Amino acid sequence: MAACTQGGLAVSSDTPFAPDRDIKAKAKDGLLVGHRLMDAGEHELAIRAYTRAAAQNGISSDIMAGIGSANLALGRLGQAEDNLRDAIKIDPIVPQYWNNLGVVLMERGKFQEASQIFKRAFALDNGESDAIRDNLRLALAKIENPAYDANQRQEEFKLVRRGNSDYLLQQTP
Repeated sequence: MAACTQGGLAVSSDTPFAPDRDIKAKAKDGLLVGHRLMDAGEHELAIRAYTRAAAQNGISSDIMAGIGSANLALGRLGQAEDNLRDAIKIDPIVPQYWNNLGVVLMERGKFQEASQIFKRAFALDNGESDAIRDNLRLALAKIENPAYDANQRQEEFKLVRRGNSDYLLQQTP
């Protein structure tokens, strides 16, 4: 009897089910999807989106930096460092890449190298970024006094998204 109605077998517009996907539609840019997933805190899915973007468009510095930032957020510091160094090899004049590499080095306890990286990021940015300046100050404070905040655990710092792919180590309240 259901097929005898005027609507036939078509799905009504007030259905609780999700619409079917349009298989003819063009896929969204993987880089954009990766950035959105990073904003949403879905770092594993962001890595998949960045990888898909690399497969479709080739490896770029933005993709490598995105993967590095996602690995950094996941605590995979060695992988993040490698990814960010690769991004810098591809495009060495982007201050956000240098800043993110500095954040990785800070997390690894390499304060001297991190301060040098932050200085380079600060110079490339012409001193316009407050986040880079704050990261540089923290690195210099750690060099001057290695026991600086020694009683605080690493979990008390978090990464804060700034702009496209710039992060800041910030103490949680």
